[in-house]
Amino acid sequence: MPEHSHFKLYKPYGYISQMLSNDERQARKKKFLRTLYDFPKGIMAIGRLDEKSEGLLLLTTDGKLSDTINRSGIEKEYYTQVDGAITQEAIDALSKGVEIGFNGKKYLTKPCVVSRLNTIPILPERSKKLRDNRHGPTTWIRVIIKEGKFRQVRKMTSAVGYPTLRLVRIRVGNITLDGLQPSEVQKITTSQIEGIKS
Repeated sequence: MPEHSHFKLYKPYGYISQMLSNDERQARKKKFLRTLYDFPKGIMAIGRLDEKSEGLLLLTTDGKLSDTINRSGIEKEYYTQVDGAITQEAIDALSKGVEIGFNGKKYLTKPCVVSRLNTIPILPERSKKLRDNRHGPTTWIRVIIKEGKFRQVRKMTSAVGYPTLRLVRIRVGNITLDGLQPSEVQKITTSQIEGIKS
């Protein structure tokens, strides 16, 4: 049986979490992961980050492993910059679960860990500039979830009145973004990815 390959990537802002598109028009307009590295055939992202989100993305050629990880409720940790000075009430509401739209229906998010960051995290500058504090205050929070509905964290912060301005995933299970810069790719071992756990 062929040996599978696994990678971690710091997905930059503006990229889609897939290798390419079958839609030619989309392929011309969007940025895809295959332009960042010479990935082996059959590579796929484990989970997704939306186009405007950044940070840790795991990739593998092992479809079965990808499916197992996606279904296993592994922790995903994000640094999230929100618009406004977020209140403790809003943080408590996020922690307990909020109602968001998902697949045209209402969905109540599962309880999760949300806390205010007392210092601004040291992150690489984003390729597209964010508005600055002249437009009003912003707050950085840490969000740890075990599920991953489409654009979930963004929908959650909007639901409590604090839209997300910047979203960076820093950890999936015990694999972190440490040492990577945007667009950088690092090979990881089968034992590292199989041993992924919170």
